Amino acid sequence: MSLRGFSTLIFLVDDVAAATDWYTDLLGHAPVFTRPGPGGGVTYAKFLIGDHQGELALADGTRAPVGRAAGPGGAIAHWRVDDFEATFTRLKAMGAEEYTPATAHGPFVTAVVVDPFGNLLGLQGRAATPHFTDDYHAVTTAN
Repeated sequence: MSLRGFSTLIFLVDDVAAATDWYTDLLGHAPVFTRPGPGGGVTYAKFLIGDHQGELALADGTRAPVGRAAGPGGAIAHWRVDDFEATFTRLKAMGAEEYTPATAHGPFVTAVVVDPFGNLLGLQGRAATPHFTDDYHAVTTAN
């Protein structure tokens, strides 16, 4: 067996239509695919994100495993962002709640928010620390 990379990250939500609207606003574009369910409501929406067109899907929360704990949980995917502070600030302004505060890790900074639908959304960006340079990033990623 060989894992070859992520195909689709799926967030399970109670209201796919509301989550689709929220992520459309956040990402600045509509999903590339939606699936209607009984009564015509959206039960699945898929967005393509970033340089490599990673897939973020929103699916009906009734697909959650039996016994799933209430509250935020699951895996955390950290999305690389160009402007960490602006993105973190915008997410909180849109109603996402801070779950893990901005934390520096050498030349990088990470944080996690809980979207309004209970999913953990991680961010990773460049730290605004002047003593770390792009040269440091080039050396560490070249190895």
